[in-house]
Amino acid sequence: MNTLIFATNNPNKVQEIQSILQGSMNVVSLADAGINIDIPEPHDTLEANADEKSSTIYQLTGQYCFSEDTGLEVEALNGMPGVRSARFVEPGENYTDNIEKLLHHLQHHQNRKARFRTVISLINETGAHQFEGVCEGSIINERRGEGGFGYDSVFVPKGASTTFAEMTMAEKNKFSHRKKAMSALIQYLQKLHGKS
Repeated sequence: MNTLIFATNNPNKVQEIQSILQGSMNVVSLADAGINIDIPEPHDTLEANADEKSSTIYQLTGQYCFSEDTGLEVEALNGMPGVRSARFVEPGENYTDNIEKLLHHLQHHQNRKARFRTVISLINETGAHQFEGVCEGSIINERRGEGGFGYDSVFVPKGASTTFAEMTMAEKNKFSHRKKAMSALIQYLQKLHGKS
């Protein structure tokens, strides 16, 4: 199994997954696969949203596919924004607004602990399989760095002194929640197809 459909329209996520795989597997985005749909994320958990996206594409194509849903879970905010990380503010606003809202909510909190959590859902002929990756870290007081996307400019992973947005892709992958989940998926596929 050398080709997988990645059920996303987010080019940043596709680029990050491709950097993780380093050519070991061909990942095809929805656009590359000629699928022009926007799959809703109506559920209250990352797990359910990931399954929604991958099962939708599997039903359309009958091909192996995977999706992921990622949330930033902030301890002082009882896990918010969590599953609503991409939709923390009103529709039509963007991640800059999401970050400003997050920093506003944290302005009186000393506890800045947070974690990124990714859930990948793979659909194949045996059903749905989920793989999780977590990156612990903290939220800083202001944005730093021009790279990355989402909340990367205010998140410093545990064991680092720079934000995800200040790191190269290779540096980010040393900590990345998405890489951890993707590595678990790759291990599953290698075991499934008899590769060590």
